[in-house]
Amino acid sequence: MKVGIVGAGVAGLTAAYDLARRGHVVVVYEAASVAGGLASGFRDERWEWPLERFYHHLFESDTAIRTLVQEIGFADRLFFRRPITAQWWNGRAYALDGVLPVLCFPAVPFIDRLRFGLVAAYLKYITNDWQNLEKVTAAEWTSRWCGPHVYREIWRPLLEGKFGPYADDVNMAWLWARLKARSFRLGYFVGGFQAFCDALLERVRQLGAVVHLDTPVATLTLLDDDVWKVTAGGALSGTAEDVDAVIVTGSPTLLARLAPQLPTAYLSHLRTLRSMGAVVLTIALRQQLLTDGTYWLMPPKREFPFLALVEHTNFIEPSHYGGDHLIYCGDYLDPHHEYFRLTAEELLQRFLPALARVNPHFDPSWVRGYWLHREPYAQPIVPVNHARNIPPLATPLRGLFWASMSQVYPWDRGTNYAVELGRRVAAECHQYAGTIRLRGGGVTLRTQ
Repeated sequence: MKVGIVGAGVAGLTAAYDLARRGHVVVVYEAASVAGGLASGFRDERWEWPLERFYHHLFESDTAIRTLVQEIGFADRLFFRRPITAQWWNGRAYALDGVLPVLCFPAVPFIDRLRFGLVAAYLKYITNDWQNLEKVTAAEWTSRWCGPHVYREIWRPLLEGKFGPYADDVNMAWLWARLKARSFRLGYFVGGFQAFCDALLERVRQLGAVVHLDTPVATLTLLDDDVWKVTAGGALSGTAEDVDAVIVTGSPTLLARLAPQLPTAYLSHLRTLRSMGAVVLTIALRQQLLTDGTYWLMPPKREFPFLALVEHTNFIEPSHYGGDHLIYCGDYLDPHHEYFRLTAEELLQRFLPALARVNPHFDPSWVRGYWLHREPYAQPIVPVNHARNIPPLATPLRGLFWASMSQVYPWDRGTNYAVELGRRVAAECHQYAGTIRLRGGGVTLRTQ
């Protein structure tokens, strides 16, 4: 079977890898100049390694991506460390990266810290019943079982920071999944995530797949004989290729634009799948900002102009980046938020006072450079009973599949689940091959 894949992110490349290994002819179209999607990186001329546009790391429990890394011979480039993660409270950072730090967190009474620890242990180690947890909001569940102090100081800032005006809509299964799947030790690749994506791209090409970079897909057309015509833009503008199946990896909006011939009810349902966007300003500093070694700091958004302050070089040595101390100021926001319109310079000026709050010695002269990256589709919003909203990977049109972060639920989006999703859609696409007649070499073949 000949398969067209829209998007060379981690899900698209994983699907291409599995399909090519099964003997299918695969053509991948990627609008960007590099592979990797949301995990892709950029590079300053001073740096030895590229840096992710949106902060990334792995967890020890991320078995899907670790298996793939092993398969493509990249395991020796993956390493794990235990950096400090902290929460800002009452004018300073408090580490929350283990049982003892949580028990010492003064924002809540000691008895409530014990209660918080017991509830977290129940969610992480005991229950797997996310189907019942999705019937209630995270705000309601955590307030009831953890108590008002823990809810106000720990869970509410997380929900507000992640989902903004939709914080009260998010179901408890989402929060369960975050606790269930995460570890205190975090993983990273020699050469960054771009090195992993490039290695996966190379392996896909070695298997015979064709990957077109700088080549967005303009239209998808279903022909009368269950053949899809993929019309390219960009570097291959105007060229078209017939394929037996198409996998679209990307947002609901992208799928609706490429395949407007989908049934009206299906397109209407796609529009109900809401998501938050991501805005990340990366700043290269001449000096270390978080001098206590904190890698990840979560300040309350009611006090700070962003959700997360991540000092990447407190996790990975500055020597890989020409001595720069690299920080991310990141936020999840409604795609209509003003941060999607402001320039990098305007956002920098908004954020600089916050940097002085976490380090009183900070001076704007520390800033050597800065880069702005934005993505309108970055975090699906998951309301109560969200499982019933998830469309299957196979769309109503024969041979058209959709694989997006909206479908990794109840798990949170991330590279591990992108790999898992890519493998699932590849398996469904391969199964579909057994139901169609294939054209090739002047003979008609049917898979068994």
